[in-house]
Amino acid sequence: MTDRTAIRLMPWLLAAAGAASAATPATIKPYSADYDASYMGMHGTGHMSLSQQGGGRWVYSLRIGSSLAQLSQSTVFDVGSDDALRPLSGTDSSAFLVKRVTKLASYDWKAGRASWSGDVKPDRAGPIALQAGDLDAMLLNLALPRDVAAGRSLQYRMVDDGRAKNVNCTASGKEALDVGGKSLQATKVNCALGADKQILLWVVDGMPFPARILQRRGGKDDIDLRLGKAA
Repeated sequence: MTDRTAIRLMPWLLAAAGAASAATPATIKPYSADYDASYMGMHGTGHMSLSQQGGGRWVYSLRIGSSLAQLSQSTVFDVGSDDALRPLSGTDSSAFLVKRVTKLASYDWKAGRASWSGDVKPDRAGPIALQAGDLDAMLLNLALPRDVAAGRSLQYRMVDDGRAKNVNCTASGKEALDVGGKSLQATKVNCALGADKQILLWVVDGMPFPARILQRRGGKDDIDLRLGKAA
């Protein structure tokens, strides 16, 4: 697993900030959630957390583990007065059998550029010019529940893994979703990340993290995270 989850899973898929209806920095609160995870036929567990670091900074983290693979991703970010989630740094580590990969991201907003180091190819090291409103893949998870609840546009520019790309998401109505043994109504959101990459997310009102994240590649399920419990 080398991509970051919008979950960064895809880039490895998406994050949440505050309550789903939250629209101001003051309402962001620490949160954690456990997931049942499926990756390429392997069953495992996942854990998402949002914690305050101090100095107006927050840390959003994702861990996925199974008997054969481990994935750990985190983004440090702050929240602007305009409610923008602004990535500052990121770490992406994965281990599959004996192969280990670690990538580090740096978002220098004063210099207006993002760069990557660690186990990255030269053409993915950057720098990439930053624009106001840019997200990384993890923060896309945070922005979607908030923006769905607020009825905002679901069009984003994602700067992640040495690339900048436009991500167009669409909400396709609500459907019942089992969450911790309870049937809840969730808004289904489809995000296109390229010709053969797709992420589907299910967002429940009042819940800052997606209740389910499904990453697909080439028309086949790649990673599936289903919420078990949240706190």
